[in-house]
Amino acid sequence: MSTAPQDVAERALAVGGPDELVVIVDEADTAYLRWAGNAVTAAGHVRDTRVTVVATAGGRDGTAAGVVARHGEPAAAVRGMVEAAERAARAAPAAPDAAPLPAGAPSPGWTAPPERLPGEVLGSLAGGLREAVGRARAEHRLLYGFARRELRSTYVATSSGLRLRHVQPAGLTDLAGRDADGGTAWTGATACGESCGESCGDAASPGPADLDLRLRDRLRWGRRRVRVPPGRHEVLLSPSCVADLMGHLYAAAGAQDALDGRSPFGRAGGGSRLGERLTDQPLTLRGDPLLPGFECAPFVVARSSGEGVSVFDNGLPLEATEWIRDGTLTALVQTRRSAALTGAPVTPRIDNLRLEGGPGARSLAEMVAGTRRGLLVTSLWYLRPVDPRSLLLTGLTRDGVYLVEDGEIVGAAPDFRFNESPVALLERVTEIGRTVPALPREWDEGPPRAAMPPLRVDGFALSAPRR
Repeated sequence: MSTAPQDVAERALAVGGPDELVVIVDEADTAYLRWAGNAVTAAGHVRDTRVTVVATAGGRDGTAAGVVARHGEPAAAVRGMVEAAERAARAAPAAPDAAPLPAGAPSPGWTAPPERLPGEVLGSLAGGLREAVGRARAEHRLLYGFARRELRSTYVATSSGLRLRHVQPAGLTDLAGRDADGGTAWTGATACGESCGESCGDAASPGPADLDLRLRDRLRWGRRRVRVPPGRHEVLLSPSCVADLMGHLYAAAGAQDALDGRSPFGRAGGGSRLGERLTDQPLTLRGDPLLPGFECAPFVVARSSGEGVSVFDNGLPLEATEWIRDGTLTALVQTRRSAALTGAPVTPRIDNLRLEGGPGARSLAEMVAGTRRGLLVTSLWYLRPVDPRSLLLTGLTRDGVYLVEDGEIVGAAPDFRFNESPVALLERVTEIGRTVPALPREWDEGPPRAAMPPLRVDGFALSAPRR
C-alpha cells in the first residue's frame, strides 16, 4: 500500500460519503539541536506524518463539520479516520461558518514528492555550536539554547476537486548566555528568514556561532549594573520585542471578534474600527504569501475552525493584504462568513507578518546612538492577555534591559514587569527603525516568519523590577 501523501489523500476521498471531505497530509522533516551549560543535551533528525480529515454532514439545521487527525504512519488507517470524522460531523451542531468547499483543478505541483532536508544539516548546526561553545569556554561563559531546521510538505485534497501542495522551509536559533558574574543575555533569529535557500540549509542562515557574537556584546553591556526606577520611560524595543507584540495584535485581528465586541478592533455600539487611524506614524503591517524570504502557503490550510479560521475555507487563495496602511486600520482577518456579515473582502489569515515605516529608517544601533536617555529592551517574556477588548497584556522583560545615555549603552538594569496594549502602544511610537527578520522570544505562540523594525516608544510603563 502506497504511503505517498497524494495516494493517502485519494484513498481517503474515495471512501467518503455523499457529503464534502477535506484531507490534509503534512510530512515534516526536522533536524534539531538543544544545549545547556555548553553541552549538547538533545539532537535528532526526525520525520513525521500527520493526516487530518475534515468531514461535513448536512442536517435539518444546517451543515456540521467533524475533524479527526492522526500522527505517525496513518496510511493504512484512512478509512477508519474518514468514518470517525463523519460520525463526529453527524454528532456536531450546525456550524455557523458552513459554506460549500472552494472548487478547482489540481495544481501543477500536486504529484511532486515531499521534500527532505539535506543530510548534512544537523552536522552544520553542530559545527556552528562547537565554534560558539569554544569561544564561550575561553571567555568563561555558559550557553543555553535550541536550533531547529524544518521542511514541511503539505498536501490539501478536497471532494470539490482541489489538489494543492506547498513546501514550507522554517527554522530558528534561540540562544541565551550567562557570564562568570551572573549576567544574562538572549538573542535569536529566524533561520529561514532573510536567506534560507530551497534546502533550508543555506550557510547564510544565522546559527549558534553567528548569534554568539551578538550575545557576547550584550553580556559585555551588562558588566556594569545600574539602577533604574519604575515609571514611564522612553524605550527602544528590539525587533524581537516588536514581533512578540505584533503577534498578539495579529491574533486579535479577527473580524468576527471585532463584530462581537471582543477585541480592540470593535467599535463601541457595534461594528469594527476599519478605516480608523491607530497611529500618526506611517506604520504599515502586512502579510504576503510571496514575501521574499518569508514565503508561506498561498492558500488557506485550516486543520480546525477557530478565531479567524474556518475548515470550510480550505484551499481559498491568499493574496497580499495590508492590515494597517500608513497608520490606518485597513483590513481584519475575514473568513467567508465574517466577510458576508461585514460586506468586506475575504482576507484570510496569512502565515507571515511584516511591519515597516517610511524610507530612510535607521538601524537599532543608529537609534541607540541618537538617544539622549532611554532603555533598550531586547526581549519580552510570559506575555499574557488581561483584557481582550483592549488587548491589554501583562508580561516581563527578560535577559536584557540596558540604560542608554547620550548615545551610549552604560549598563544593564534589572528586569521589569509591565502592562501594555500593542494597539495603544502604536499611538506612542515616535520612531520606526529599519525592518529586519525577527524571532519573537515566545516563538511557540508568535509568527516565526516575521520581519519587524525596532520601535522608539514614549511613556512605556515599567513596574517594580523582578526579584
